Order: sequence, then structure tokens, then C-alpha cells
Amino acid sequence: MRLLALSGSLRARSSNGAVLRSALAFWDGPTTTADIGSLPHFNPDLDGEGATPPAPVATLRTAVAAADALLVVSPEYAHGVPGVLKNALDWLVSSGECVDKPVAVVTASPFPTGGDHANAQLRETLRMMTGEVVAAACREIPAIGPKIDPTTERVKDEATLSDLRAALSHLARAAAATPVTSESP
Repeated sequence: MRLLALSGSLRARSSNGAVLRSALAFWDGPTTTADIGSLPHFNPDLDGEGATPPAPVATLRTAVAAADALLVVSPEYAHGVPGVLKNALDWLVSSGECVDKPVAVVTASPFPTGGDHANAQLRETLRMMTGEVVAAACREIPAIGPKIDPTTERVKDEATLSDLRAALSHLARAAAATPVTSESP
């Protein structure tokens, strides 16, 4: 089963990037992380009927369509979803690649809330897009800073690793249970 990850942080040494890399280690199959930083700002005029979407948008849509499941890992900015991630989701709203696709949302924050606002917003957006948000695979990780090993740029906290392992297991079960349509690559 193929997993596509989307990171809401473009920072090279992001704690959410460390969470994403740590979580991907628990997936039994090929994984890819989408390059959402190269997407143009969402503009419906560039994506109307008969229009050819910009190349980075077509690449993202192809990757989402080819994936059996999606993992969205994101920080929370000002109680919301980072603009780069919201922009990527906006490009996917009307194209249909997320329909019935199992999705896990993981947010991590230096604060005790674990990015709960962004997590809730992402889950709602993905549900509206008719993605299959797997509640048992979604996580909010509080106080992330000391849980990261700065040398390996991976999660070092055993409880958090165990929780990520469980989340990815739930996502894998949902992906295995999702019927493959004739339109899937």
C-alpha cells in the first residue's frame, strides 16, 4: 500500500517534519512526501473546465490519486492551518482525488494543546472533500520540543512513538479495507 504524506511545514528542521519522518517509518509499504511548497497560489481561473492545471498541481493530484492513504502532519499557526497546506488542499477540493481516501491528521505543537485548532480544521476540510478521515489514526501531540532528538531529527519519546505506530496501524487497516476502484492507478 502506498502512503502519501503532506507536511504543513516547509522548515528544514521542523518538529512536525521530525514527526512526519518518524511516522513514515511505521508504514509497511512505499511512502512519498508531496512537495507542496512549489504550488502556485490557488486560483480557480487556472483550473476551470478544459484548463490544464499548472504542472505542480498536476503532480500533486497524480500523487494523491496513486496513494492508498494520506498522512497530513502539520503545525498550528495562529490557531489555524498553515497557508501552504491550506493552499494544497484548495487545489484538491474539486478534482476528486481525495474522495473516499483514508486520511490521518497529526498535529504537533510546543504548547499543551497539541495543535488542536489546526487538527480540527484539517479534519473538517478533509471531510468536506469527502476524504475518509480515520479518527483512530488522528493525533494531537503536545509539548513536541523535548520529544525530538535534534541530532537524528526524529521523535525520541517512546510514548509518542508508540502512539504514532498505533495511528499508522489504524490508517493501514482503513486503507486495506478501502475497495480499489477501476480508476485507481
